[in-house]
Amino acid sequence: MLDLTFETPKPKVISGAKEDWELVIGLEVHAQVSSKAKLFSGASTEFGAEPNSNVAFVDAAMPGMLPVINEFCVAQAVKTGLGLKAAINLRSAFDRKNYFYPDLPQGYQISQLYHPIVGEGEVIVDMGPGIARRVRIERIHLEQDAGKSIHDLDPTMSFVDLNRTGVALMEIVSRPDIRGPEEAAAYVVKLRQILRYLGTCDGNMQNGNLRADVNVSVCRPGDYEKYQATQDFSHLGTRCEIKNMNSMRFIQQAIEFEARRQIAIIEDGGKVVQETRLYDPDKGETRSMRSKEEAHDYRYFPCPDLLPLEIEQDWVDGIAKSMPELPDAKKARFVTDYGMTEYDANVLTAEVENAAFFEAVAKGRDGKQAANWVINELFGRLNKEGHAIAESPISAAQLGGVLDLMAKGEISGKMAKDLFEILWTEGGDPAEVAAKHGMKQVTDTGAIEAAVDEVIAANPAQVEKARANPKLAGWFVGQVLKATGGKANPATVNELVAKKLGL
Repeated sequence: MLDLTFETPKPKVISGAKEDWELVIGLEVHAQVSSKAKLFSGASTEFGAEPNSNVAFVDAAMPGMLPVINEFCVAQAVKTGLGLKAAINLRSAFDRKNYFYPDLPQGYQISQLYHPIVGEGEVIVDMGPGIARRVRIERIHLEQDAGKSIHDLDPTMSFVDLNRTGVALMEIVSRPDIRGPEEAAAYVVKLRQILRYLGTCDGNMQNGNLRADVNVSVCRPGDYEKYQATQDFSHLGTRCEIKNMNSMRFIQQAIEFEARRQIAIIEDGGKVVQETRLYDPDKGETRSMRSKEEAHDYRYFPCPDLLPLEIEQDWVDGIAKSMPELPDAKKARFVTDYGMTEYDANVLTAEVENAAFFEAVAKGRDGKQAANWVINELFGRLNKEGHAIAESPISAAQLGGVLDLMAKGEISGKMAKDLFEILWTEGGDPAEVAAKHGMKQVTDTGAIEAAVDEVIAANPAQVEKARANPKLAGWFVGQVLKATGGKANPATVNELVAKKLGL
């Protein structure tokens, strides 16, 4: 948010049968690194390829095959860390996380537990004008993804697709700083926005390129403040982890259900068991998946096939110099440079493509007017027809041309909307289209004055009423505009009507 100050939102409070409870939430977000090759092989990461077609020998765990680190994936992780204002660890190391699953050919996952590549950082989560939550990032580590088990192609057999095996993931682990379902969803939205600005993850949740594990617990009012003062987790309740969430709506629903489930257990005298759960959106409930494993259950140990990863500060500094302007900085600049509200700046910077489109329209023009047209006319129409900004029938240059015609006084605001409609459906150069359709605004004072005189002469009774109540002068303005086919300059009409009526 930079120069934009904010207040911290109040935590979500849920009333149980006996007392009130507060939510405590932490997220582990798995973001697929935007890279054409996998983390330890040169196999393609293309989505939608034929099953088992993007698989190198090392991905399939063929005997004797050794992993080779992808430098670009490391650079993407460093870039992400810098974007989250996090510490970059110049020395990190890979570990083997051992477990058996059919879509994990090696029988282990190469990850980073003890020495991650990125340390502590933060995300500022906007919850409304002037309200935001600062969420601390504990760590970001690189790891390889597993494959995919497919159970719905045959009634008696399951299949395995190894295309995702070995794809680079960044696991972004937050502290338990999130205090409500809406905040959790907003956190994922903000994190996705930053990753897309950085170009380190495309954020496509439908394809599984961004998914979240949500840790939920409940505590009594006042206990969270004790945790903040001491960093002692014993003040917080037992957490349960909800795996593989890929929808903002489902994240909120799952947290709400899980919190109420835990409250009911505690108030009935039971104890919440730490475990991993899944959310069933059809039933709107979470269900137990497995007991929560600890690090020793996975028999972590340093990966013998990979040396510790050592990077140089000069290399990190080079990545830092290439960093794009991030959402908070862009939003603050939009508010300052264009004089718009924080709300409008939020809308315009939500996606990097939207911000770029707006700036192309606003360049050399009135920023507030450009924002108004981009948000209300363009975004409104795109949302109505289900288009992304890249699919807009109207380019930034065309919309800028419409604003230029308005600035010159050649078309009125109403004409501009009619012109926008024609450009949307037919395209073309705004000035040429306006001329072709006879949209040129009448600015000749003499012609407008004649029309004003004619309307006033034809309505003496209305003249007396307007002189007694100046607010009724608008009636004359409307009549003149109607008489001129809406082509008369409204400002000139207003001025002449007031003059002729002696107001």
